[in-house]
Amino acid sequence: MALVVALAAAGNAATNLLVPAALYVPAALLVALLAVLVAVRVGGCGARDLGLAAADLGGGLRLGAVAMAVVAGLLVVGAALPATRELFADRRVDEHSVAALLYATLVRIPLGTALLEETLFRGVLLGLGLRRWPRRVAVAWSSALFGLWHVLPSGGLGGYNPVVADLLHGPAGRLGVTTAAVAGTALAGVVFCWLRLRASSLLAPVMLHVATNSLAYAAAWVVLS
Repeated sequence: MALVVALAAAGNAATNLLVPAALYVPAALLVALLAVLVAVRVGGCGARDLGLAAADLGGGLRLGAVAMAVVAGLLVVGAALPATRELFADRRVDEHSVAALLYATLVRIPLGTALLEETLFRGVLLGLGLRRWPRRVAVAWSSALFGLWHVLPSGGLGGYNPVVADLLHGPAGRLGVTTAAVAGTALAGVVFCWLRLRASSLLAPVMLHVATNSLAYAAAWVVLS
């Protein structure tokens, strides 16, 4: 368990601070693969412990499709309403490039973000936790670490979104935004864990994660265009 946490911490620092953008996806896939190997070789996990059993893919696909549809509906409404439309004004989005849109939504986010994070937190860490602790403890552990994983990314939010930038005045503002980001992603981690356990498959939370991030990027692209 400690080895996986250390690997996750190193991977987080590397992908956010050290790895060039062109190598982000290969680096993320390497970290995910190493985490699975550690869970299997050192932690004694099998495919079902990690949510990777082929027999459970059907259930994961069905539940993931429902989750994706719900997220898509919420994002469409959010991008259409004037009260929430500004939340989608993400400056990381290149509104002038269809190629950048396709790469981000179909490659970078699904493979470099969703697959990596779901493998680490709902696959390996949750799987190892369930072998040692009651379900609630394992879910809390995985979700808390998922929240902390977002400490580094939260530091740049003010440069990406004007709504967040207005809140980032002084140390108290920055601390508040970081705390909210960590708490929010930890809560999202609980939802992802529920999907993973409900479907017995990692595919369900991966699909929800892809929908949340990729469709939000696409919505921002439409808003900014």
